[in-house]
Amino acid sequence: MIISTTPTLEGHPIQEYLGIVTSETIIGANFLKDIMAGLRDFFGGRSESYERVLIEAKETALKELSERAAARGANAIVGVDLDYETVGESGSMLMVVASGTAVRV
Repeated sequence: MIISTTPTLEGHPIQEYLGIVTSETIIGANFLKDIMAGLRDFFGGRSESYERVLIEAKETALKELSERAAARGANAIVGVDLDYETVGESGSMLMVVASGTAVRV
């Protein structure tokens, strides 16, 4: 599956547009990660534990997006957009929404 943020794929003319596909992933950050991130915020530096959570959520959203596009007969997705939000009572959960247009090239 070719996944691109651009509306076209160089060298791969789009033969058919199969519609918009979306996927949503919500992943929680645990209590220990919250404490460590708070310390990083206070003392400075990167929070590798939160970065790993972000990467996992993004990869899961893109995997599901690919599966939904493939179910429509697509072999590529163009115009992919990723949105990140925090959700939950204390904002301790991360939501990643991926969307794009399923196409056949």
